[in-house]
Amino acid sequence: MLRFHKLLHSISLWTYALTLLFLGQSVVAQEKLKEKLPIDPTVKIGKLSNGLTYYIRKNVKPERKIELRLAVNVGSILEDDDQQGLAHFVEHMAFNGSKNFQKNDIVSFLQSIGVEFGADLNAYTGFDETVYILPIPTEKKENIEKGFQILEDWASTVAFDGAEIDKERGVVLEESRGGKGAEDRMFRVVYPKMFQGSKYAERLPIGKDDILKNFKHDVIKRFYRDWYRPDLMAVIVVGDIEPAEAERYIKTHFEKLKPVANPRPRAYADVPARATSEGLVVTDPEATNHVIEIYYPSQREKETVTVSDYREYLVRRLFTSILSQRMQELVQKADPPFVFGGTFVGGYARGYESFQSIAYLAKGGPEAAINALVQENERARKFGFTAAELDRTKKMMMKGIERSFNERDKTESANLVDEYVNHFLQQEPIPGIEKEFQYHKDYLDAITLEEVNAYTAKNLPSPTTPKLVVLQGPEKADFKMPTKEELLAMAETAAKAEIKPYEEKAIATSLLEKSPTAGKITATKENTAIGTTTVTLSNGVTVILKPTDFKNDQVIMNATRFGGQYLFDAKDRFSAEFSSVVISQMGIGSFSPVDLRKVLAGKSASVSPRIGPISETLTGSCSAVDLETMLQLVYLNFTQPRKDQELFTSFVTKQQSLYQNMTSNPEFTFQDSVFNILYKGHAWSPKVPKGENIGLINLDKAVEIYKARFGDATGFTFVIVGKFDLAQIKPMLETYLGSLPASGKKSTFKDPGLRPVKGVVKKEVRKGTEPKSFIRLFWNGETPYNETENLKMQALSEVLNIKVIEKLREDLGGIYSGGVFARMSKYPYSNYSFGMALPCGPENVDKLITAALEEIAKIKKDGPTEADLNKVKETWKQQYVVNVKENNFWVSQLIQSVELGADPTGILSYEKRIATITPKDVKDAAVKYLTDKNYVQVVLNPEK
Repeated sequence: MLRFHKLLHSISLWTYALTLLFLGQSVVAQEKLKEKLPIDPTVKIGKLSNGLTYYIRKNVKPERKIELRLAVNVGSILEDDDQQGLAHFVEHMAFNGSKNFQKNDIVSFLQSIGVEFGADLNAYTGFDETVYILPIPTEKKENIEKGFQILEDWASTVAFDGAEIDKERGVVLEESRGGKGAEDRMFRVVYPKMFQGSKYAERLPIGKDDILKNFKHDVIKRFYRDWYRPDLMAVIVVGDIEPAEAERYIKTHFEKLKPVANPRPRAYADVPARATSEGLVVTDPEATNHVIEIYYPSQREKETVTVSDYREYLVRRLFTSILSQRMQELVQKADPPFVFGGTFVGGYARGYESFQSIAYLAKGGPEAAINALVQENERARKFGFTAAELDRTKKMMMKGIERSFNERDKTESANLVDEYVNHFLQQEPIPGIEKEFQYHKDYLDAITLEEVNAYTAKNLPSPTTPKLVVLQGPEKADFKMPTKEELLAMAETAAKAEIKPYEEKAIATSLLEKSPTAGKITATKENTAIGTTTVTLSNGVTVILKPTDFKNDQVIMNATRFGGQYLFDAKDRFSAEFSSVVISQMGIGSFSPVDLRKVLAGKSASVSPRIGPISETLTGSCSAVDLETMLQLVYLNFTQPRKDQELFTSFVTKQQSLYQNMTSNPEFTFQDSVFNILYKGHAWSPKVPKGENIGLINLDKAVEIYKARFGDATGFTFVIVGKFDLAQIKPMLETYLGSLPASGKKSTFKDPGLRPVKGVVKKEVRKGTEPKSFIRLFWNGETPYNETENLKMQALSEVLNIKVIEKLREDLGGIYSGGVFARMSKYPYSNYSFGMALPCGPENVDKLITAALEEIAKIKKDGPTEADLNKVKETWKQQYVVNVKENNFWVSQLIQSVELGADPTGILSYEKRIATITPKDVKDAAVKYLTDKNYVQVVLNPEK
């Protein structure tokens, strides 16, 4: 007894000790949750004496480049009544002259160092902020200096020359014009209802056309004087530069900026929460889709300040992700309630958010969509989620953060700089990826189903929550448009329906029931110049492998073979065109798309097949540890396409609903007309999808075509680039690619005789009610394919893009966007295509066509200036320097060399080849390809 008593005593002491230990750990854990989120130690944050904030981070992805940003905590919400649209206009004027750069000199200088206007150099204005985007190559110190000088000038010495302001009116008005149409007209009815009682309802950043046309020059200068000041600005520097050097540049250029005496207070607009429910029906004859939107009351965003807040953020992400997955499942039904849709927490305005539901309607009309949205929300609110759903979503989230963590030293500067912009403007936390990964490891798995369900029940809107229910779309004879009262009643009734809990369906846990019989590698060839290894498998499949360290957790794959849609009868063109899409919608093996997503939870691997006009391809990607999973998906896409009548019917229903009204949109009608004019109604002419085209897809024929092109792997070449080990991947290639069926029969493509019209053709298309026009010019013809000629033609198109910006946009103020493209193709016949697209006003059509043709004539006569050609060559060089260390670049270049039968080592000589292009080469290309005896001009004008 004594011994037993001592044993009990020792056990009690041990239990007591453990209890103290766990209590202590619990207290420590609770204290840790109260801690403030740290600032990422890799970024330096400072503030100058004048109030300007700065962020600096050294990052060498990509090398020899820095990303500069000027973030101004000012947008259209701060405009006075006579300034509506001028916050955005200021942004435009920043590129049109300053103290140290006359007129268009900023754009011209940046082009000369390889920074492309629009693609690289840019800016944007929102309700509450204006952000200037400036990437700078760092090989030359003077370029860095000039980059900071440009930021300083934007911040303090924009010129606002009167003549330049008046020229820029046309550009800004063209930007405004470009946004007009059915969507904009309906939005302007809905928008005041969304923001009723708030200043946001009156301050769209694009402003009012009458103000843009007529404002006095001092009105825009007043906005700049009032709001462009150091205390409302941040300079962000991320890239290949030493922090101390970056800080010196910042202090040199920005410490001199003077604070504004008696500054206007930077006020923030409120968004009152909706107090009552309301229905709203908005129609427009040019609308293409019927859309349901449900807006619940706005609420203040909860700040993420502490570790506990971050943990709550994880709970919220779990809740919204699972709800989104359920919504995706609804559209898999044979009679889907909507084409696509869901419920999400959307940013309303600075500091506000709200629950929003949206659905693009299917054939069932608004009631079916509203029932699905409201009842799925209510199902989650009442019954919560299942353990299986939570487990899968945790795996997905953990995989995502793990990949970001793995790439922490290979993250592009452009991605990092955006984080710091958002930290300055919206106080978004920046603890750094190491901390975020640790928080996920510490807290994600411990979040319980009960906790997520409780959060869902508390935060999802209830049936009695005030709401704005909106239906937008065209009025059609076959669509009964409800009244606003009937629409609201649908939502109220939907919430009262009897709802049952979600039922989880059991699925297989592995992709393959058994491993396929492996083939063998029969040949191996090294190319040391470009670091590739080419293996040939026993079934004849070729695989080009390039291991890289460009990313730590990325593998990219592409596969190609000649074949394609043109091999089939034109009467089956839509079954052929949509064949691979149909298969993707039905799934592979025993898995529907929804089930496939579930079985892949926690993995990052995807594969997409495509049957193009003259080839079939597969694209894929995966994380380094999921390479085998990606190859298993390849095997299943080849060998086990899934046929599912219900999912096919669902696909057709959704696509017909999506495309049935496309011809109501003037730009879709115009594009369809362009195709018909160019190709004279040829059976294989490209087409804008329409509902009746979708109805011509035959399930059996689509599956037959897919199996005909992917059932035999003979002739396929795969390219795999990324983070993998050759010894590790070879057995996988033997198992999953070496086992693919292959007859040995050679595959090729067919030329259907699709050729563009010859001679000079000029046509006009009239469609639409807005005063909007669109100019399309085309030069097409046959020519022997030659890579050097292709480069010269590309140089010609880029030189013309420079002239389009200089002359048509900046000098004439006739366009906001627009551009030139060029393409040379070897198959199915050797040809070139050259085109120009210019959206504009009807009053400017003739003037712009004349100006565009004059610029072409100048190049045909004199060639481009050396300066303009050098801008193009420097841009290409800078792009190449970055791209050559990207996996995607190598995949595309290697695939292209396979398709063209070219020497892949030519990838390495690109800089030398572009260096040899001369102004005479470009002039000769213009004379050869841009003949005035063979071009097509098609113009869209509004209906009279």
